Amino acid sequence: MTWAVATFMSFSAMADEPSDSISTYNLEDYVVTKRRPSTFALSGPETGFKVGQDELFKAACCNLGESFTTNPSVDVDYADPATGAKQIKLLGLAGTYVQMMSENIPDFRGAAAPFAFRYVPGPWLKSIRVSKGASTVKNGYEAITGQIDVEYLKPQDDPGVTLNAYFDSDTRLEANADANFNIVPGLNMEVLGHAENRFSDHDSNGNGFADSPSVRQFNFMNRWNYFSERYIMHAGFSTLSERSRAGQIVSHHGHRPENPFLINLDTYRYQAYMKHALVFDRDHGTNLALIASASMHQLDGLYGIKSYSVNEKNVYAQLMFEHDFSESHNISAGASINYDYLGQHIVAPDAPGRLRERETTPGLYAQYTFRLAEQLSVMAGIRGDHSSSFGWFATPRFNLKWTPVDGLDLHASVGKGYRTVHPWAEYNYLLASGRQLVVEQLQQEAAWTYGANVAYTWHLNSEQLKFNIEYFYTDFKRQAIVDYDSDLSAITIAALKGKSFSHTAQFDVTYTSSFGLSATAAYRLNDVKATYGGTLLSKPLTSRYKALLTLSYKTPLELWQFDATFVLNGGGRMPAPYRLPNGEMSWNDCFPAFPSLNLQVTRWFRHFSIYAGGENLTGFRQKNPIVWASDPWSNAFDPTVIWGPIHGAMAYIGIRFNFGR
Repeated sequence: MTWAVATFMSFSAMADEPSDSISTYNLEDYVVTKRRPSTFALSGPETGFKVGQDELFKAACCNLGESFTTNPSVDVDYADPATGAKQIKLLGLAGTYVQMMSENIPDFRGAAAPFAFRYVPGPWLKSIRVSKGASTVKNGYEAITGQIDVEYLKPQDDPGVTLNAYFDSDTRLEANADANFNIVPGLNMEVLGHAENRFSDHDSNGNGFADSPSVRQFNFMNRWNYFSERYIMHAGFSTLSERSRAGQIVSHHGHRPENPFLINLDTYRYQAYMKHALVFDRDHGTNLALIASASMHQLDGLYGIKSYSVNEKNVYAQLMFEHDFSESHNISAGASINYDYLGQHIVAPDAPGRLRERETTPGLYAQYTFRLAEQLSVMAGIRGDHSSSFGWFATPRFNLKWTPVDGLDLHASVGKGYRTVHPWAEYNYLLASGRQLVVEQLQQEAAWTYGANVAYTWHLNSEQLKFNIEYFYTDFKRQAIVDYDSDLSAITIAALKGKSFSHTAQFDVTYTSSFGLSATAAYRLNDVKATYGGTLLSKPLTSRYKALLTLSYKTPLELWQFDATFVLNGGGRMPAPYRLPNGEMSWNDCFPAFPSLNLQVTRWFRHFSIYAGGENLTGFRQKNPIVWASDPWSNAFDPTVIWGPIHGAMAYIGIRFNFGR
């Protein structure tokens, strides 16, 4: 069984990152237990890290977007109060430039992208693998700033049932369940369920609009795993139903409006996947694998008098072959095909009405990996793809890791990435603005990303201190720009005419002790600029820096756990302001730096745990998140310019049960 699982994980590109957080060794009458850090660097040539369940338990982590609150590398953008669209940023750039994957399968494309991070319940997660900059070419050409690969709980995990319930002061209630069953020897099945609802509307700033949407979501997943001597199979399907209601709840005069401005989103998503692997030679890791997935995403959105609906279909398939010539030399080669269809209907000024987008992209790739013991690791790959919309293009990528002395790791990477933009699907939430949404003719996006990283780990007895410094540079050759500046009466999605780049430099230090204390301190600088209307400007709504401090302590018997996260987000540029009907300006030229503090306490028992905490305990919030809320039907109305938290302090409590584990 061990080799079968290892082979299966190999074609999932995750074999070198063990998921177990605890290793146990028997030495005659003694038992030595070694605990892996909750977040640790990838062991291969790629620059990145893996977040384990222990790290996820340090915060509520109700969904994937909230799973990065304790992480210095990934930023979680604050959701706009109209649609709740919360996105992440990596290397200072929007999450659309990160290739999202579910266990090595490209996922959450097009219309799913703005809301993808609330489609993955946190309690379903086993780990999250983040690769920064240039990454493997196996999974396609789309990763520009990196990859985020979600690893769910496994069907082959220990049989049993886990239940999780969560409630917060914002009247958000969640329930989660996962159950594993051994059907027959070699065949395992898993069921995952999620339900959430927010029961009331909150208007803490008194502007008449709900601070966040009332979301009711039901999410279900069924997964199967089978292994035998020469064959491994993994398959599953999932369904999601979500209703989001937001908008005006009280008029400017303090009464419930007769004709309120509503933002209603109804989403239905269906997905199925399968993975098959034939093992030819276990000693040389020779295997042939087929990965395939299909999804349908239906979104019906209302934004006041504007509306957007899309029926999106995606089919993806990949055939891959891997072989180890020796312990030092590995080759991977394969072919893939991706098909996207978006049938859209837009009702808005100067919108195209009905719009259909189709793209079929077959491709071939080859990747060579060289390993010299623990000292040197090199991964070089290239792929060629042909888009039915843009023709042929090539994607080269290179990653290197060198360990000249024990404890010192040097990384370097360079690679190119491409992305097809579906502007109405990916930016439909901008329809909530009173400004006109203008979409110009766009090309396929293309960018080079360069990276360098130095990490040193110092061991003293059972304590560990790790220093890390890194730098990444992304240079766009073609890009779709969301332009608030050139035309103050419109938001324009236009093709880049000029330069666009991102510089990010980060320093962090992590301390881990044997007596239960761990801490991380980090500081990152962002220099993100693009050309707007012929002028090179800092990207709006992007913090210039981020400082983070996390502290975690487990008592000696691991019965109590205390976690704290403090973040200071640097200020940044606002879009060009415009004059409101009352003669005032819509906003200032810049937004200020602001702090955030999260705390959590967990009490562990044999078969259950209770956790309670608070988020944004500093109480800071953006004062006027909705511009000209008194008249939402006006062109001056805009709820999309969000740079900080909308809610004040929030408290929560939750409980986890384990049965049979």
